[in-house]
Amino acid sequence: MKVPLLDLKPQYQMLKNEIEPAVLELMANQTFVLGPTVQTFEMDIASYCHVNHAVGVSSGTDALICSLMALGIGPGDEVILPTFTFFATAGAVARIGAIPVFVDIDPETYNIDVNKMEEAITDQTRAIIPVHLYGQMAPMAEIMAVATKHELVVIEDACQSIGASQNGQFPGELGTTACLSFYPSKNLAGFGDGGMILCQEESVDRRCRHMRMHGEDQRYYHSMVGGNFRLDSLQALVLNIKLKHLDGWAAKRQEHAAIYDELLGSTVKTPVISEGNISVYNQYVIRSDRRDALQKYLGEKEIGAAIYYPVPLHLQKCFAYLDGQEGDCPVAEQACKEVLALPVFPDLTHEQIEYVASCIKDF
Repeated sequence: MKVPLLDLKPQYQMLKNEIEPAVLELMANQTFVLGPTVQTFEMDIASYCHVNHAVGVSSGTDALICSLMALGIGPGDEVILPTFTFFATAGAVARIGAIPVFVDIDPETYNIDVNKMEEAITDQTRAIIPVHLYGQMAPMAEIMAVATKHELVVIEDACQSIGASQNGQFPGELGTTACLSFYPSKNLAGFGDGGMILCQEESVDRRCRHMRMHGEDQRYYHSMVGGNFRLDSLQALVLNIKLKHLDGWAAKRQEHAAIYDELLGSTVKTPVISEGNISVYNQYVIRSDRRDALQKYLGEKEIGAAIYYPVPLHLQKCFAYLDGQEGDCPVAEQACKEVLALPVFPDLTHEQIEYVASCIKDF
């Protein structure tokens, strides 16, 4: 039996009769960048995410960069973030000339270790970027308490966690901003790149909107230097059609995760969801001390499995100038050797999940 890590074709088949006429109408109208389609999507996302404002941008990475720029983070400022995450979290910080400060993770959830985070704060620290990894929110109450104590801004990297919640609160409700990604592998997936900045404060919303348009206050008048971070109308159109299905897709992911938990609990280490958290399982990640051999075996059985992530950021070659060494973040370094993501997308069948679990047990 073949079980891909991700298959978006069934989702498209379900929605094509709604998407295709809408795309043709957009082409006829010739409105391709920002405009009313993006404005409608921004309002709907803000409502879905329980925030006051949402700013459509060109990618999750650009959401991070735009947030940092809008909040005045720049050269020489230190930004604390977990070493175990997708590269864009740190790349965005480096791109604006700020200094990424890498800290270790919680061994159970893989999210940032709040104690290590506070230990890393210096007089140069200006911001914290907690990552809500694999669809589960980081411990925001503790993070916000530290941020308030040290007068730091908090940019939530929620690129993997739209729809997740913690004690009834959603990404963007507590942080200064939160950043979403609509890359095709995400739970809310576009037809290419796209992103969103969520915030509560009108002043932050206004600065982000200026930044995404080259710092423009009005046409051809610029009070600051921003970037080209605009969201295409096509992406907004497709994403808003998909948005009304997002909760149903998340429920399917949670159902699949529960089946995996039951079938694999005594075989490998399965995900740990903190009390009060509802995960949307952008990834379902197990751990094995024979991870590489297991991945190879699953590949031979035509089962897709991927490593998120094989190298912690403090050991990436491009950050060698920060003098990160093996042993600096031992929990993350060990996780990089053991984590493996299994198929969890909504259109999986129970038969496919049972096959995956059976093969892991056989291994």
